[in-house]
Amino acid sequence: MFQYPKSNDVLNTANRGNPAESGLCTLCRADCKGKCETWMSSMKGRKLLYPRDFGTITAGSSNINHVGVSYNNLRIQGYNYGAYGLANGLSRDADDCIFPNVSLETEFGKAYKTKSRVPIMTGALGSTFIAQKYWESFAVGAAIVGFPIVIGENVVGIDRQAEIKNGKILKAPELDRRIEVYQNYYDGYGAIIVQMNVEDTRNGVAEYLIEKYGDQVIIELKWGQGAKDIGGEIQVSSLDYAVFLKERGYIVDPDPTKAEVQEAFKRGAIKAFARHSRLGYTNLDNYYEVQKDFMEAISHLRSLGYKRITLKTGSYGMETLAMAIKFATDAKLDLLTIDGSGGGTGMSPWNMMESWGVPSIQLHSKAYEYAQILAAKGMDVVDLAFAGGLAREDHIFKALALGAPFTKLVCMGRAIMIPGFLGANIEGALYPDRRELLNGNWDSLPKNILDEFGSTPEEIFAGYFDVKNKVGADEIKKIPLGAIAVWTLADKLMAGLQQLMAGARKFDLASISRDDLFAANRETERDTKIRYITDAGDEIAKRILNLS
Repeated sequence: MFQYPKSNDVLNTANRGNPAESGLCTLCRADCKGKCETWMSSMKGRKLLYPRDFGTITAGSSNINHVGVSYNNLRIQGYNYGAYGLANGLSRDADDCIFPNVSLETEFGKAYKTKSRVPIMTGALGSTFIAQKYWESFAVGAAIVGFPIVIGENVVGIDRQAEIKNGKILKAPELDRRIEVYQNYYDGYGAIIVQMNVEDTRNGVAEYLIEKYGDQVIIELKWGQGAKDIGGEIQVSSLDYAVFLKERGYIVDPDPTKAEVQEAFKRGAIKAFARHSRLGYTNLDNYYEVQKDFMEAISHLRSLGYKRITLKTGSYGMETLAMAIKFATDAKLDLLTIDGSGGGTGMSPWNMMESWGVPSIQLHSKAYEYAQILAAKGMDVVDLAFAGGLAREDHIFKALALGAPFTKLVCMGRAIMIPGFLGANIEGALYPDRRELLNGNWDSLPKNILDEFGSTPEEIFAGYFDVKNKVGADEIKKIPLGAIAVWTLADKLMAGLQQLMAGARKFDLASISRDDLFAANRETERDTKIRYITDAGDEIAKRILNLS
């Protein structure tokens, strides 16, 4: 069985656990001391695009075998002539056709366009305690870079300070906190997207948001995700909290109100409870009924005043994928996020995550095919975001190209969370009085950081002074180091993406196409309809050879 290598000598990176296709460990820890590529990139930034120890080394490709069907078995085309998508004012002169001139700005939406400086967005950061603990780092980082962040499901429902009466939210302090943290640094690029599931709909989240924030937020309906095919879940270790969640209407397993369960908890046989959400559309029998219910839900949101509405779907299969694309297009939604199996989660049943659903590359390939069918009918197809195990700059290019021209963003979950963890740990180690507030996990800086980077934020983070230049000398003191780490990682990803695009002679995102990819093996060609390496361009090559 093929396994991804745990270390990369060229970049001087290593995985603590078993690496997945994304390059991240299958189990990513908030207290990790390094040093996978994403972890290192959150400090080194774009320097990690290149081999280490320049001047004393040469480096060559590891030439990993291209086995099976995955994003890593797509390869990126390069060309030796031409330049496409140059911004106004730039010429095709070599002095202008340089990778820093590649534009990475994108936008999505129909009647109302949402701009993003870079073609990424976060996955849904909902009721998991990881999202709550590190929200300042995630949200401030997303805002200063300028990309959308998603507040996931159940945030109101699990908030003990929230007040809900008869389906109307009277108070939602945790939801408010998350929105306001982002808004403090929002400058017109990016967005706050708030996700709703069955419980959120019952609790009146949409009504609360529109009344308090108007069109400052985007509302998202959720059909599912790639990590699991049941509703979201969290784990709680307090019996009192578990009872509260059950009384608020959630499924809690085991049932904390049963006397025998309470006795087992007191004795230590049961140490935690799992809170689950409900499945949607359980009373419907076919896609016609789903369509009717969905359109009614969209009509209701429009009547409340929502100008921007999005949908998130998971890796259910071809019928659901077709429904998502068709219904979202018909409803003129602003974005459809398609999450394939192979991504990550805060808490999903492990063997479910390992064995259910359609892997990302196959799901995304069919999404393109189905979008093309609608486009051929003259329909204005919903803008797409692809998600599921994507973490590097090459993944971003490949996902955008695989779904071009419909894909506008690449949704990244754990990859964008890692710098938040890292920054909080560093800040807590440097400033012990902040450690508990920041949920830092380190008492002191690890030796590998001290030896390679230094002992101050200015030394550790390559992006520190870029952020300082953006927010100012006074404001930088208020920026969480986790947000600076998010900026630093984003800078590396975007510099790498610019380089890949320049090599493909594409100087804006709209110019990227499926022709900029080729398949590394015949299986990948079959599943993606991307041409095999030596077949791509072969007809033109033979015409060149036969020139008189």
